Amino acid sequence: MSNPENLIEIRDLAVEFVSGDKAQRVVEGVSFDIRKGETLALVGESGSGKSVTAHSILRLLPYPLARHPSGTIHYAGEDLLQLDERRLRGIRGNRIAMVFQEPMTSLNPLHTIEKQINEVLTLHKGLSGNAATARTLELLELVGIPEPQKRLKSFPHELSGGQRQRVMIAMALANEPELLIADEPTTALDVTVQLKILELLKDLQSRLGMALLLITHDLNLVRRIAHRVCVMQRGRIVEQAPCNELFHAPRHAYTQELLAAVPSGGPADNPVGEPMLEIKDLRVWFPIRKGLLRRTVDHVKAVDGIDFTLHKGQTLGIVGESGSGKSTLGLAILRLLGSRGSIRFHGQPLDGLSQEQVRPLRREMQVVFQDPFGSLSPRMSVGQIVGEGLQIHGIGTPVEQERAIVEALVEVGLDPETRHRYPHEFSGGQRQRIAIARALVLKPALILLDEPTSALDRTVQRQVVELLRSLQRKYDLTYLFISHDLAVVKALSHQLVVMRQGRVVEQGPAKAIFDAPQHIYTRQLLEAAFLAPGTAD
Repeated sequence: MSNPENLIEIRDLAVEFVSGDKAQRVVEGVSFDIRKGETLALVGESGSGKSVTAHSILRLLPYPLARHPSGTIHYAGEDLLQLDERRLRGIRGNRIAMVFQEPMTSLNPLHTIEKQINEVLTLHKGLSGNAATARTLELLELVGIPEPQKRLKSFPHELSGGQRQRVMIAMALANEPELLIADEPTTALDVTVQLKILELLKDLQSRLGMALLLITHDLNLVRRIAHRVCVMQRGRIVEQAPCNELFHAPRHAYTQELLAAVPSGGPADNPVGEPMLEIKDLRVWFPIRKGLLRRTVDHVKAVDGIDFTLHKGQTLGIVGESGSGKSTLGLAILRLLGSRGSIRFHGQPLDGLSQEQVRPLRREMQVVFQDPFGSLSPRMSVGQIVGEGLQIHGIGTPVEQERAIVEALVEVGLDPETRHRYPHEFSGGQRQRIAIARALVLKPALILLDEPTSALDRTVQRQVVELLRSLQRKYDLTYLFISHDLAVVKALSHQLVVMRQGRVVEQGPAKAIFDAPQHIYTRQLLEAAFLAPGTAD
């Protein structure tokens, strides 16, 4: 180590992935230090090389398909890239630990929480039996798991997303590591849970004196917790600076672009039209059946007595955490899920209609889903995907359909020639534009947008938000916008409904709620979503 303050020193790191006789270089010339006890954030968009760089520290890449043409990673006087596997195992999970993005795929679904944490303690500390269980309880308490004694025998699927992530952190901290690598640790979590995990990491870091390498694309989170920031683009570090300095005076054009990428502005200034959608006392209750005869003993009230009116040309934002009933409400409105209560579309009641009677109205009600890759058929070309609705509803001749497909692709900013290609050939943002074109080609009156930007990078999110806003302005579209991303909701919504546990806790004009939320839950959501700068520096 050239500097005793540095825990890790990375110099001129390169990473290649080999396929046959071809090698693709994904990280090039990366150099940075991680100092003892500090939080260093590695930020950038998907494909920038953040995770590949972080995984190189513990050699977690798929070797020999991955290789390092150059570079060193020094820790405690040794180059981690040159260590034999036995020596590396003594460091991996012991002195340097890692928390991954999706805890459900990182935890073993067949083993209890107790068994999984005990395994780490047995492997690295030689603890077993009562001693291991006692230490596991300490760790669960440390990371804020309520009633840890009752959770020992729980399986991962019995915990919430936030609790699973806390268990992952407990496992990583079991051996009191000097460095914790957190790879997108809050991306899959709700905003209020994100805030709690963030505060937990800060607290643990100060108590245990460990260094933290945070890999993320969420600059709001970085601003709250990091001491220093490295910005990555296309496999290279383009800027590194103390956190405050980077946010107040970014030097590189890409850093400036990232900081400016938060969706901004207000919703389209369309005139308020006639009522498009009127919902009264809408309920979706799922029965809980028990016993030999499977009798209904109770109900899960996923949506419980919802009322609102959405006018033509307006956007109604529906926000709330996972399990609040947002998506269930949207599916019920589109009659894709059984419900009780009144649903009126263009003044026509939908709740009493059969699926056959609803089918002709589906042209007027379109939907754009969260994951564009999952909602686009990989076996169909873009032209076939966009034009499928025209064929189903028998709209136009083949020549007119082709013209409509081209127009829809142009509207969403895609080259019409791309209609002959397939979804896997496009980026996430481009695939979401294809999904919007598919909805738009039918010239609908109402589009349900179910988390349409949550799977996208911030710069792409901003582009999609601006696209949706311009399309609404041009065609006087009506949007039902479901999301937990309040920055995006604020940029698009005229009206707002805040849901919690199937019920509405607050609703009204979006600007009024964002400026002066009345309900404590709404205030919690806003506080978590629009984090103020922290005091990490």
